[in-house]
Amino acid sequence: METVTRRSSHVLRTLYEQGRSMSSYTLHLKQEELAKQLGISRQALNVHLRKLRDLNYVRTGRGFIDVTEQGLSALGLSSTPAFILIKVSPLKRSYAYDKIKQLNVQRAFRIAGDIDALAMVEREKLDEVLRGLSAIDGIQDTKSYVTIETIR
Repeated sequence: METVTRRSSHVLRTLYEQGRSMSSYTLHLKQEELAKQLGISRQALNVHLRKLRDLNYVRTGRGFIDVTEQGLSALGLSSTPAFILIKVSPLKRSYAYDKIKQLNVQRAFRIAGDIDALAMVEREKLDEVLRGLSAIDGIQDTKSYVTIETIR
């Protein structure tokens, strides 16, 4: 692991402390390849990306394109996730965790305490994920929480 200087560490800490957590979707793909997938020229894709950048719907850089919170909102998607707390039967944990991996969740975590797992999902997909969880043998209970806004 490369060592970081004290100054670089200070810069990173300042960026973190003054930054704001945001939801974005990142695509690591060359624009030429994306244009090919879309069936348009690289130049046409550039025109569309420039418009989307001007609207703050995407951020672009060398080898990546981010869909921003504003872009998600324009698509009718929420940038504030829902969380599902999941209680699993001890004898079925391995099986249940394998099945949870197959669900349409943003992130899933095994956690310690009274709850066995936590799933972070897009609000629009909450019902779909809850139906999927109810079909998994060993899931004993779920509790869902929908975020209202990002505080920090």
